Amino acid sequence: MKKILLSAAALTTLALSAQAADKNPDALVTHTELGYIQTDGNTQTRTFNLDANAKKAWGKHHGSVKLDGQYGSADNIENKKKYLIEGNYDYAFTKTFAFNYLIGYKSDVYSGFDYQFYTGPGAKYQAIKNKKHDLSLTANILYSQDKTTQTQTQPSDTTTYSGYKAQGVYLWNIVNNLKFTQELAIRGDFSQSDNYFATSKTALTTKISDIFSAGISYKIDYANRPPEGKENKDTTLTANLIMDY
Repeated sequence: MKKILLSAAALTTLALSAQAADKNPDALVTHTELGYIQTDGNTQTRTFNLDANAKKAWGKHHGSVKLDGQYGSADNIENKKKYLIEGNYDYAFTKTFAFNYLIGYKSDVYSGFDYQFYTGPGAKYQAIKNKKHDLSLTANILYSQDKTTQTQTQPSDTTTYSGYKAQGVYLWNIVNNLKFTQELAIRGDFSQSDNYFATSKTALTTKISDIFSAGISYKIDYANRPPEGKENKDTTLTANLIMDY
């Protein structure tokens, strides 16, 4: 009985926190997706997924951190270990235009990269924002470094270059408890136009309560010039339990 009461109290606290975040634009807001994944491409397995982000504002200053990780094994043998960490800082000049600074680190050894690091300044534009639709566009100039994974036939190689990243995030509140999300990003090399990477996430979520949602998402991770022996594209289909507070 005590455990039930404690759980109810915790849920009540989270609900109050979520309501406070709606009223206070400077409140800390977090979003966490836990799910089961089916992947096809360089790896074909059943695995686990964590997709989380946190946002905090201080007046005109806005900060966010994103974590996207996947881990899998087959017959007790690891066959997928992939994670991405990105941090963003925005300074809002107006309601629609902001300075942006991005720093990111990605590792995906089973797709041929020990790591990919990138950082640099840019700008963010809030193209649409109302009760139904939300569209933001971000562009950055980057210092980038990619390190490929050593194989039996190929040594590890590190490449440094000046590049760019362009991203769009669209949200559509179809009805009160149903939301569609589309994220699309491309990151590339200024000096070699065929060296670029693209990612896409398409998601549909429905509210279960003030805090919990259920959702399904489809991700595409594309490398136009992958390391030798690797495919261009990994796809991920995920069913998620989502927590917002």
